[in-house]
Amino acid sequence: MTGSSTSASDADKYSATYVHAISEAGRLLPSASKWNSIELDFKVLPQSSTGYDSLPSAYSKSYDYELVITDKAHYKRFLYISLTVAFLILALGLVLHFLPRKNHHHESSKNLSLAVNQAITFFDAQKSGNYPSKSPIKFRGSSGLRDGNTRNTRADLVGGFYDSGNNIKFTFPTAYTITLLSWSVIEYHQKYADIGELEHIKDIIRWGSDYLLKVFVAPNATSEPTILYSQVGSAGNDTRNPGSNDINCWQRPEDMSYYRPVSVCDETASDLAGEIVAALSAASIVFKEENEHSQRLTKAAEKLYGIAEKKDKIHKAVTYTTIDACGGEARKFYNSSGYKDELVWGGTWLFFATGNYTYLDYATTNFAAASNNETIADKGIFYWNNKLTATAALLTRLRFFHDLGFPYEKALGLSSEMTDQLMCSYLSEQNFNRTPGGLILLRPDYGEPLQFAATASFLSKLYKDYLTLLGRSGGNCTKYDGFSLEMLQSFSISQVNYILGDNPRKMSYMVGFGDHYPTKVHHRSASIPWDGQFHSCAEGDRWLHSQDRNPNILWGAMVAGPDHFDGFSDERDKPWFTEPSIASNAGLVAALIANHAPNLGLDQMGIFEKVQLDSRVP
Repeated sequence: MTGSSTSASDADKYSATYVHAISEAGRLLPSASKWNSIELDFKVLPQSSTGYDSLPSAYSKSYDYELVITDKAHYKRFLYISLTVAFLILALGLVLHFLPRKNHHHESSKNLSLAVNQAITFFDAQKSGNYPSKSPIKFRGSSGLRDGNTRNTRADLVGGFYDSGNNIKFTFPTAYTITLLSWSVIEYHQKYADIGELEHIKDIIRWGSDYLLKVFVAPNATSEPTILYSQVGSAGNDTRNPGSNDINCWQRPEDMSYYRPVSVCDETASDLAGEIVAALSAASIVFKEENEHSQRLTKAAEKLYGIAEKKDKIHKAVTYTTIDACGGEARKFYNSSGYKDELVWGGTWLFFATGNYTYLDYATTNFAAASNNETIADKGIFYWNNKLTATAALLTRLRFFHDLGFPYEKALGLSSEMTDQLMCSYLSEQNFNRTPGGLILLRPDYGEPLQFAATASFLSKLYKDYLTLLGRSGGNCTKYDGFSLEMLQSFSISQVNYILGDNPRKMSYMVGFGDHYPTKVHHRSASIPWDGQFHSCAEGDRWLHSQDRNPNILWGAMVAGPDHFDGFSDERDKPWFTEPSIASNAGLVAALIANHAPNLGLDQMGIFEKVQLDSRVP
C-alpha cells in the first residue's frame, strides 16, 4: 500500500463521501459539511462533475490512498471481519436504543406512593370537630365543637377543615379543595386503589363535603332567605371585637376559648355558591356507589345552583368578598376577583353529576363571558380564585370522549384551543419565568409559588393522558410549533420532583418526605407540644418565636415555597415561606397521583355515567 498527498484544488478529480464519526447508535452518518468529518475515497464511486462536492474547500485537506490488493484471501478475510464488526456495532446500537431507560425528566425517582399517603395525611391534621380516634395524626384532638353557636348565629358548623396554620375555617377554599380532590379520584381512582389510598382520600372528601352541606341553608316554606356561611373564626379585622382571635393568638385549636364569629352571606354571593355546587357535584360522583349519600349531595347542589343562576340572570350576582358581612374577613386571605368562572365551573360539574343539559347549556353559553372576566394576573393559572383553565380542560375532555356536536361544538372547540394554548404557556419560558432551579413562576408577584406549580403539573399530566387515550402524539401551539406528549410529561414530573427535593437546596418542600424538609412550619398544632396541658395564647407566643424544631411532624404539608431565586427560610414566623394550606395541598395530591406509576390508570368514561345524548342532538 502506498500513499501520496494532494492539495485541495485537486479534490475534483475524485468522488468523495463525507461521514461523521461513530454516532450514539453506532453508525457512520452522512455529513452535511466537510467540517468535523473524514473523507473516504476508495475510487469505487462514479465521479461527479456537478454539485457542491466538485467545489474546492477553503477549510479541508484531502489525502489520497491507492489500495493495492496483493492477496485475495487476506482481502476477503478483511472484508468479512469489517462487515462483522460493523454489524455488531449496529446491533449493539439498536439494542441500546430500544432498551428501557430511566429518565428523571419523564418519571420520578421519588417514592410517589409514600408521597401520596403523606400529602393526604396533611388533611387529617387539619380536621375540625369530633376528631376520629383512628386518625394517623396523634397530636390532634376534638376542637371547635361550638362552631356556629354564637350570640348572632345558631347553626351547626362543627366539622370541616382549618385552612392553614391558623384556626380559621374558610368555606371558599374548602369547597375548591373538595372539588379538586374529587376530580383526582374521578380520573385516577384505580391508581388510588392500587396503592391502598382510595378509602383514605374518600374519607377526606366525605369530611369536607359533609361540612359543605352544613354551610348551605336553603330557603324554607316561610320564604326565609338563602344562607351561606363563608367563615368560622376571626382574623381580627373587626375593631368592634378586640381581643384574642385566630390570627393574633398562637394556640392549638383544642385549647381555643376565645370568641369565634361566623360570617354570613345570602344567595347573591355567586362565586361562593358556584364553588360549593362544584364540590358537592364532584363529590357525588366519587360516592356514586353510595346512592343515598350521592343523591343528597346532588340535590343540595341543584338547589343552590338554581338560586345562584337566577341571581346571575337578574344581574344581582356579586363576589362574596364585596359583601362586608359575608367576605369582609376573608378579603386579606381569599379575595375573589369574579364569579362567572365559579358558576361555569359549578354548572359543568353539575352536568356530569346529573346528566341534565340545562347545566351544560349555562356553562357553554357563559364560558366566553367568564374568559373575558379573567384578570391578567390569573391567565393560565388554576387555583382557588380561577377555575377557567380547569373548566376548559373538563369541556375539552367532553369534546374528546363524548362529543355532543350541535349546539356545543363552538364552546367545546374554544375550550380545546384554550387548553392547547395553556399547555404551550407551561412549556414556553416566554410566557412564564422559572427559578434557576426550574420551578415555574405562574404568579411571581403573589408568592407561594408551589401551589400554582402543583396544579400546572396536574393539568399537564392529565391532558397528556387524554391525548394518549386519543392516540395523539401532541398538540399545536402556533402554525409552526407544537408540543409532544413527552414534553408534557417532562414538565409535569419536573415540577413534582422540584417540590419533593430536586432543587438547588436539595430540600423537600413536603414535610416529612425525604431526609431534608422544613422543620419549623408555620402551624399552631405542629409547633406546640401535645402534652395534655392547656397552653394559653401567651404561652403559644413562646413557641411561635422559638428557634427549636416543631415538636410534631406535620406529615405531608406542602409549605408555601421558595422565592424567585430558589431561596428559602425555614422560620416559623415567616409564613410566606413555611405556611401550608388545604388548597395548596389539594393541588399537590392531584399532581402526585397523576404522575404516580408508569401505567395510564385513567378512567376514560366513568365521568360520563349520567350523561346521555341530548335529545336536541340530531
